[in-house]
Amino acid sequence: MRRKHTPQRTCVACRRVRPKRELIRVVRAPDGKVTVDETGKAHGRGAYLCRDRTCWEKGVGGIRGTASSPLAHSLKVTLSEADRVALLDYARQLPTTAPQDPKARES
Repeated sequence: MRRKHTPQRTCVACRRVRPKRELIRVVRAPDGKVTVDETGKAHGRGAYLCRDRTCWEKGVGGIRGTASSPLAHSLKVTLSEADRVALLDYARQLPTTAPQDPKARES
């Protein structure tokens, strides 16, 4: 019997590959607005982040982050201060987990 294909995506912050359903999509709509896409079906250019506050803080670049954060680079947009604040507000509801050692996964 064939196994069902599970789409894989990469978190733009930690670069871990995970099943698409385990990540949260952020989308740049055709009008340029950056929003969280919880359905994963919104039109526009998308990027994925883990369901972890640490990845969001790294991906968005923090409130005083660099002009080119991993998320901004992936979406090919310059995040406005309002976009950063809105995304980090969303991230506050997410759990914070301890970062995993990449070498530990190889064992």
